Amino acid sequence: MKRIIPTFALTLMTSLCFILPITAHAQALETCFVDSLTGKERKALVKWMFFSLSTHPELKAYSQVSAEDLQASKKEFGSLITRLMVEDCYNESKAALRTDPQAMQKAIARIVKLPINDLVSNTEVRATISDSAKLIDKAKIKQAFAP
Repeated sequence: MKRIIPTFALTLMTSLCFILPITAHAQALETCFVDSLTGKERKALVKWMFFSLSTHPELKAYSQVSAEDLQASKKEFGSLITRLMVEDCYNESKAALRTDPQAMQKAIARIVKLPINDLVSNTEVRATISDSAKLIDKAKIKQAFAP
């Protein structure tokens, strides 16, 4: 038992030496991606997210997004990611990919989360969500869970 604890501690410390730089490079890439976006580009990402979500079968009937607008938005997204990778964040991309094969996927996932956050942090959207919550039948719920 006395030998297991030092061996485990040494293994853990060695593992952390390899994990920390990978995490640091991936984090630097994500930070560069986010910091390189302009306000106009963040708005374009919100539009891209809405247009993309509008293709869901449950939402399609409620959306008036044309195929041309959807295609233009997808093209703008592709151009944006390309620019971030090869221009704005080239050094960070290169370092992250060298140490973490999933770094680019993580950075793009971070970019995809931005429009969702921007959408739900909008005052009008939050008000609509709050209004919906007011329609919950609290009395019925209270009755259902009463002792």
